[in-house]
Amino acid sequence: MTGLGQGPRAWVRRWREQSSAVAGLVLIWVLLWGDISWGNLLGGLLAAAAVLVFFPLPTVRLGGRLRLRGLLAFAGRFVVELVWASLHVARIGVQPGYTPRSAIIAVRLVVPTDLNLTLTAEAVSLVPGTLIVDVDRNGGVLYVHVLDVHAPADIANARKEIRLLERRIVAAVGSAAELRQVRSVPVDRELP
Repeated sequence: MTGLGQGPRAWVRRWREQSSAVAGLVLIWVLLWGDISWGNLLGGLLAAAAVLVFFPLPTVRLGGRLRLRGLLAFAGRFVVELVWASLHVARIGVQPGYTPRSAIIAVRLVVPTDLNLTLTAEAVSLVPGTLIVDVDRNGGVLYVHVLDVHAPADIANARKEIRLLERRIVAAVGSAAELRQVRSVPVDRELP
């Protein structure tokens, strides 16, 4: 019976994952209603149960661990990039007669796990001037629309920035093996 992953450890892990999902959904429910009451908690529990029963999603396991230092480095750098990109896009918007050139680039990630693809794609899309157009899940490739590209060096720089972002995300939540893997590849080297 334990050969199929149905042993006590698998049951405990599954229960923990489901409990976390229920707690998160209940929290979102209560925040959306804006009131903590027994009725909202019960409604949140019922809504969470319905979501998990009727719309089951594959479990996403965090293979790594949360590193406070890496998380702070990611958050600090992300805020700086967010402000800088916002100012850059604002300058483009108010500059009379300026027509920015855009490009769609493919960036292969070093760590192509579902969690890393999702976190990197979300972070890239939150920064003004970049937007995820498509994701090749099997190949670990993000297709990114980049605003205001003038030369091939701008494209290379955009790829480098995305790979640096991936490196910071892995440093914040990745496993030790993923961290070694992402650090072993130079950010400016194109992956096959």
